[in-house]
Amino acid sequence: MFPVDYVKAKSLSDATALIGAHPEAKVLSGGMTLIPTLKQRLARPSHLVDVGGLRELSGIELKDGRLAIGAATKHYDVATSAVVKKAIPALAYLASHIGDPQVRNRGTLGGSVANNDPAADYPAAVLALGAKVVTTKREIAANDFFQGMFATALEEGEIIVRVLFDVPQRAAYEKFPHPASGYAMTGVFIAETKTGIRVAVTGAGPGVFRWNAAEGALAKKLSTAVLDELTVDPAGLNEDMHATREYRANLVKVMAKRALVKMLASR
Repeated sequence: MFPVDYVKAKSLSDATALIGAHPEAKVLSGGMTLIPTLKQRLARPSHLVDVGGLRELSGIELKDGRLAIGAATKHYDVATSAVVKKAIPALAYLASHIGDPQVRNRGTLGGSVANNDPAADYPAAVLALGAKVVTTKREIAANDFFQGMFATALEEGEIIVRVLFDVPQRAAYEKFPHPASGYAMTGVFIAETKTGIRVAVTGAGPGVFRWNAAEGALAKKLSTAVLDELTVDPAGLNEDMHATREYRANLVKVMAKRALVKMLASR
C-alpha cells in the first residue's frame, strides 16, 4: 500500500468537510473493495475518511410504504432485519447471499451501490425496485444512478446517505454465483411494483441493466412461458475464463425464470 492518512469522521458534515478539503481522499465504510484495491496499489488516495460508524448513515426504517436503509448498514443487518424480511423479503434474501459471512459482516449497502461493481448484487435490487439514492447533495433515481462499469452519477465529494425502496407488491432474486467469490456471474431481480413489472440483470454485462423485453412480455402475462419465447443477445455481455457471452445470455433467461417462479409463489 502507498502511504495514506486515516481520519475517522465524527459526523456526516465532518466527513463532507474532510472530503472537500482533500480532493484526493476516499470514503471508507466497510472497505470490502477499497482495501483490496489499496493493497494491490491500484489506488493512491491522500486520505481515508472513515464513515462506517456514523449513526447518520446507519439504520433501517419502514415508513409510509417506503423502506429506508442507511448507507453504512451492513449486509448482515439487511439480511437478518425483521423489518426488511417483512417489507421486501427478496432484498433480505439477496443480502444473505452476498459473498461470505466475513464480507456480510463488514460490507455495506452504500459501499456496494457507490462502487457499482458489474457483478454486485445490490444494484439489481436498487434498479428493479426503482429505488432512490439519497446523497449529501440530492436524491437520485435508480434509472439515472448507474452509468456503466464502476460508474455512477455521484459527483466529487458526494456521499450516499441512504437508499429508499418503495415496497413492491412482490419481488424475487436469483443468481448464479461464482463458486469462489460469491459474486453474481448472472443475477436477476424481478419486482412487481405499482407501476408494473421491472426486471434488472447484474453480472451478465458491463453494468446492471433492465431487461426491457422481459418487462414488456411479463406485463402481458406473468408466466415463465413468455420468457422462453425471448432471446438474449450475447453481444456486449461479459466474457471471461468462467463463462462465455452465450453462456451468460442463457443464464439471464434461466435466472429470470427461477426468480419469476419464486415471486409467483410468494405473497
